[in-house]
Amino acid sequence: MDIVALVVPCYNEAERLRPEVFLGALRAFPWLRMVLVDDGSRDTTRKKLEHLASCERDRVSVVALPANVGKAEAVRQGLHRAMQERPSYVGYWDADLATPFEALPDFMRVFELQPHADIVIGSRVRLLGRDIQRSAARHYTGRVFATMASLVLGIPVYDTQCGAKVLRSGPWLERVLSRPFGSRWIFDVELLARYLDDRHGPGEHAPSGDRIYELALRSWIDEPGSKVRAKDGLRAAADLFRIYRARSRRPEERASAALDSARLTVDAAVPNSARTDRSTRT
Repeated sequence: MDIVALVVPCYNEAERLRPEVFLGALRAFPWLRMVLVDDGSRDTTRKKLEHLASCERDRVSVVALPANVGKAEAVRQGLHRAMQERPSYVGYWDADLATPFEALPDFMRVFELQPHADIVIGSRVRLLGRDIQRSAARHYTGRVFATMASLVLGIPVYDTQCGAKVLRSGPWLERVLSRPFGSRWIFDVELLARYLDDRHGPGEHAPSGDRIYELALRSWIDEPGSKVRAKDGLRAAADLFRIYRARSRRPEERASAALDSARLTVDAAVPNSARTDRSTRT
């Protein structure tokens, strides 16, 4: 099976980290590789990650960041490291394992059945037969945020913030990750916005089911110890507005770039003498 390199960002996760579960996933899925990112933790997280990597040296690597840069940059740097091995797919997974590793085959099955898909997003939809354990407050706050994110992106996405995503590796992903994200927490929205602009051009959004697929998770358990605080909600709203403003300006930038390109094309087709004569006319 194609290799999947999964990035797991960690910040002060020593108490919640369960190395035996990580090793169990590696034993269960021989196609799985892991990149564990220590985001400048102040506890013993790095030591635990390095011990875990020592158990599977060929399949687990550790990226130790010297200072805390936030989840967005930790994931971005981890994805860069993961792509160095040229896997077929990369992804990122929350260290608390709210989404269990057992969900990974479901993600990969989507790519098999949807050959045009580039991104598969875990979605926390509370359906009969699913074990989605999430507080009512976080659920309804999430619904409001998802509605706003859908308006900004122009696609009917249900859940942008679930920490389980798998991406098809390729040049498009290198372009999307070429610069740091502007947001520390809602970089998932920014990643999707960059993808849509890169794949379809600003303002030209294909249906979400064409290239982006949301997978309703079988299980997701809201683990205690979340680092998201109330004030982060205000920052998220501000970041959404910033993404909206940036995207709304891009069609004009694209038109300007197209005009400049057309001028260069015309100039290249006109002999130098003709351009000189034209520029000296009065």
